[in-house]
Amino acid sequence: MANPMIEVRHLKKYFNTPKGTLHAVDDISFKIEKGKTMGVVGESGCGKSTLGRTIIHLLESTDGQIFLDGKDITHVDKHQMHEINERMQIVFQDPYSSLNPRQTVEDVIREPLKLSKRYKTRAEIDQKTDELMKLVGIDERLRHAYPHELDGGRRQRVGIARALSLNPDFIVCDEPVSALDVSIQAQVLNLLQDLQEKQGLTYMFVTHDLSVVRHISDDICVMYLGQLVETSPAKELFIKPLHPYTKALLSAIPSTDIDHPHERIKLQGEITSPVDPKPGCRFAARCPYAAEACRQPQQLEEILPDHYISCCRARELNKDIL
Repeated sequence: MANPMIEVRHLKKYFNTPKGTLHAVDDISFKIEKGKTMGVVGESGCGKSTLGRTIIHLLESTDGQIFLDGKDITHVDKHQMHEINERMQIVFQDPYSSLNPRQTVEDVIREPLKLSKRYKTRAEIDQKTDELMKLVGIDERLRHAYPHELDGGRRQRVGIARALSLNPDFIVCDEPVSALDVSIQAQVLNLLQDLQEKQGLTYMFVTHDLSVVRHISDDICVMYLGQLVETSPAKELFIKPLHPYTKALLSAIPSTDIDHPHERIKLQGEITSPVDPKPGCRFAARCPYAAEACRQPQQLEEILPDHYISCCRARELNKDIL
């Protein structure tokens, strides 16, 4: 991939806890091409949201490197941080708690415009506010409404408008539709795709909903307890999942085909603690194919073109499709 918009190399984010060091994000590397969407999936607690927040500096990394358009932004000063904040934004999971209940829709959208000091007059700020409201489909009559007066879909549109206010290049979408009704989810997803097409945005889309990530992503990363276990083009992942954990995830997708139901893979065993984990595959305790070799550290290996697996038995277990 030439000139990716976002690149992370061996990124780590650890937290100190009374029981030891929590490895929330542990040695993760990937690239996101400009104008594309990287989906990040995995069970709750696997580190998806922490990864996104670390990339945009809401959390500072423990180790590793972060690149934006080829420029190392891992450690930056206050002036550089201001520039990064304008180019990298986030849409949060809960559209209610992420909005100030004391601010109207207009106030929420206007605030970053005023703080940026790009606009010299109130008229310029008002004009930009109007443009953003129209862009995300917020009615003019809701300009002076407060968050509690809006439904979840409209609240999330306000959050998206706020994220777009300074014309960012990269947006972390942190489970932006998980708190919404199914009918509203489709509207918000379509809005995000339309905005991406119009403005050339690059997304990192964090979710645990595999049907959603399939709909919106160009590439997908599968995380398990802070590590990547598989990365692949989105279409190929659903046709040729190679890691045992990915196969188990995909088997959990509900099927409407009652004549040919797919077999559900039920995982057994205890989830490995992410606090001071031992070397080796963290999925091994639940993997039906675990062997002695799985006790050794695993590395992402390109099994198929642009399809990487972190499993020492991947070739052996998938020899029928490789």
